[in-house]
Amino acid sequence: MNTSVNDLLENVPLFSGLQDEELTTMSRATVAKNFAKHAIIMREGDKTDALYLITSGKVKVVLSTGGGKEVILAMLGKSELFGEMSPLDQPPRSADVVAMEPTQLLVISKTDFINCLAHNPQMALKIMQGLIQRLRNADRQIQSLALMNIYGRVARTLLELAKPEGGRLVVGEKLSQQDLADMIGASREMVSRIFKDLSHSGYIRFEGRKIIVNEGLPGKPASAAKL
Repeated sequence: MNTSVNDLLENVPLFSGLQDEELTTMSRATVAKNFAKHAIIMREGDKTDALYLITSGKVKVVLSTGGGKEVILAMLGKSELFGEMSPLDQPPRSADVVAMEPTQLLVISKTDFINCLAHNPQMALKIMQGLIQRLRNADRQIQSLALMNIYGRVARTLLELAKPEGGRLVVGEKLSQQDLADMIGASREMVSRIFKDLSHSGYIRFEGRKIIVNEGLPGKPASAAKL
């Protein structure tokens, strides 16, 4: 039994309800693949029907908007999935997936995934819950782009990325200013200006690569309307 793969699968919400025997069957069906930093894992328009589980590293899901610009739809890390709907409806991939650092994936084929799904109806519910969450995130992103100025988008994105750590809110991801700019549809120069203003105003501070989000960070400071 591949205990390490079993443990990885068990910590993924989609597979957490599986019995040990089912986890073992699924783990034996996985294929590990490694990707270097900046490697393109898949391209928009590719026709694949596999499910991908990140075991280490981080990827970004991006759309190209022309002229070399890209919009980051999501950044995913260890124990997160992508491609979970492809085994069900098999459309061409809707975005590029790019490794942000050296990344290892476990690939699960359509046949093995569908077989597991057929014997575990609760997985279908978890898939629906995941899709609902993504729709909510998309709604928030659309609302942010439509109603907030760039200052507000930066502040809101930092709040969404921040996680509790030692009684503080911390953005611990290796998030560059360009990454953040691509997430909110702004230039890196504008994000740099806003970071300086947020830092000077005491809303954020930096500890190495971490961003500490202080209490009171507003979603849309009135003083920044000009941005």
